[in-house]
Amino acid sequence: MANNELPDRGAVFWPVGTGDSSTIVLDDEIVMQVDLHALAMAQDDDTPHVPVVDRLVEALPVVDGVPYLAVFALTHADMDHCLGFEDLLSRVRIGELWATPRMWREFADKDAPNPCPDAKAFQEESERRVAATKKAIGAGKEPDSGDRILVIGYDTDHDSHAYSELPDKYLSWPGESVSTLDEHDCSDRFEAFFHAPFVDDCAAERNETSLAMQITLTDESGVDGKMLLFGDLAHDTIMKIFNYSTAKGRSERLEWDLLLAPHHCSKKVMYISVDGEDVLQEDVLDNFSANARHDDVVIVSSSDTFRPKDEPGMNPPHRKARDRYQEIAELICTMSWGDEKAPSPVVFGVDASGARIVRESVSALAASAGFAKSATLPSRRRLAAVTSAAVAVARELPSAAAAESQLTGPELVQEAIAADRGGASVPDVPVGFGR
Repeated sequence: MANNELPDRGAVFWPVGTGDSSTIVLDDEIVMQVDLHALAMAQDDDTPHVPVVDRLVEALPVVDGVPYLAVFALTHADMDHCLGFEDLLSRVRIGELWATPRMWREFADKDAPNPCPDAKAFQEESERRVAATKKAIGAGKEPDSGDRILVIGYDTDHDSHAYSELPDKYLSWPGESVSTLDEHDCSDRFEAFFHAPFVDDCAAERNETSLAMQITLTDESGVDGKMLLFGDLAHDTIMKIFNYSTAKGRSERLEWDLLLAPHHCSKKVMYISVDGEDVLQEDVLDNFSANARHDDVVIVSSSDTFRPKDEPGMNPPHRKARDRYQEIAELICTMSWGDEKAPSPVVFGVDASGARIVRESVSALAASAGFAKSATLPSRRRLAAVTSAAVAVARELPSAAAAESQLTGPELVQEAIAADRGGASVPDVPVGFGR
């Protein structure tokens, strides 16, 4: 990878506070979004809006006069993973949605907490696509781009939901992999292997039903890079992933060059509370370390900056989790990468020279690509366009942070974060995944 340019293939982890917005670029035409967090949209009306969706839309390819996103994958329906989805949906053509059955159960449970508006929009769009797919198949056709859906996971009560009638082509489960995105065969450059959610966690809180996957990006030279994206999973579920894949002889599915720290660097990944005390679980750290592909792997924490010290009851990110991760790899926080006052997007690139974090100034590299808007994008510069969009968002952060600090104190900030997470209560009717 030349030091004076960004690669053609890779992923951008946007600086959006404690929340996930990951954009995966396969080439100039195929872009995938995993989760979305539009920042100040969740806060008080007086808080400046940070235009995450605006900038993402500008960076997407334009097909038939409309911005085009090949796939939107939602790991789970907490607000800090789906905020801004309704806005995005209204402005782009999303070729294919990746969804899990959990939301169907939550909507069926009258006693479950009300989902946030963007989670509701995602579920309604999922249901619309199931109906559109069934209608197309009934007419002897395939659903069009913009109507496609892939439901990942098995619901033990799936017969109660319309997606159960879909052909296997539109269903997938843990242990399977996908390399086709919105009917584009991407097997020469992309694969997603699904690790979770598991059927055993059907009655767990929403975080433990997160979509978890290993994503592999392959350069034209044959060199690849592997990322582990585990949503908001905690220790026990992550260990099931390691144990299950190892028992099945699929240790290559656990390898990683980049790990997105589960649940925004939560201590629940490697600590279990016993009699009110946090007890370190070395097994999960040993497995992360054993499956690192080389000494230069990187862990990314999609979170706010770390506090001077952890306090009881505080939400992630947790310093004690950061400290444990740093014993096995370098850890990068999306809100302090480069400069804490003006963070830079974290860019992971793959080319013939290998898979690595781009450590040069991504702002300068994106600018050197000569991109203004997607309609005038030079060939083979989509990752540069997305990087430039994330840089623009980062430049909006200081004014938004200053305004928020005037409006809220620590207690109100924690209330906002708690609301961002969504309800943690378990649906009365269990949700099942896996086979």
